[in-house]
Amino acid sequence: MSADVSSPERYLIEPAPRPVVPVAGGGLFPVRRIFCIARNYAAHAREMGADPTREKPFFFTKPADAVLPVRAGATGEFPYPLASQDVHHEIELVVALGSGGVNLTPEAASACIWGYAVGLDMTRRDLQAEAKAKGRPWDIAKAFDASAPISQIVPAAGRVLRSGEIRLDVNGAVRQRGDLADMIWSVPEVIAFFSRYYHLQAGDLIFTGTPEGVGPVVVGDHLRGEVAGVGELDLRVVAGA
Repeated sequence: MSADVSSPERYLIEPAPRPVVPVAGGGLFPVRRIFCIARNYAAHAREMGADPTREKPFFFTKPADAVLPVRAGATGEFPYPLASQDVHHEIELVVALGSGGVNLTPEAASACIWGYAVGLDMTRRDLQAEAKAKGRPWDIAKAFDASAPISQIVPAAGRVLRSGEIRLDVNGAVRQRGDLADMIWSVPEVIAFFSRYYHLQAGDLIFTGTPEGVGPVVVGDHLRGEVAGVGELDLRVVAGA
């Protein structure tokens, strides 16, 4: 149900602000939903004990307000989350959609790309392992506050990224390194996949998977992620509430 502002009825509590991400060159990108593809790099699939074959993709989601935007040139602060002793980093290319649709072909999906960003899928790995062992959903491990740090969005200008280095340094040492060409499912294929299950729309963000080398972070760690042709994401882990 949507509110009619001309109606005498009014919100009973103040609505939460719309989550947004800064855009290179100025402006804000409003976030509608966040989709995340899982195990989209073969080496990462292997390190997680899975078969890296081109099986049907699977995925999870995060709430829109899980975004933790970090402006260019700034160092963001990631608050260590509640209820976990084992939080892991996962560096990813993020795709921002400017349009959408259903049952898209990869070609049509490419036309929906508005821009790109560098993102981190932060994961409460201990809670994920517990959920897996009990056959339960992963929401508690993936969809927590500030679990989606993200850089400014760079307009795609017609580019469909298919290759380029993706890396994450932790305290100055390389922790993750791969190439977008190593994706099992390409960016257009990932978008097309999601369009079979959802009516994709402008404002949707898609995290496209992480290369090998995921690992834990602790308070005080300095993370610097980069995707060639997109930009950097600079983050420090701080004590949570």
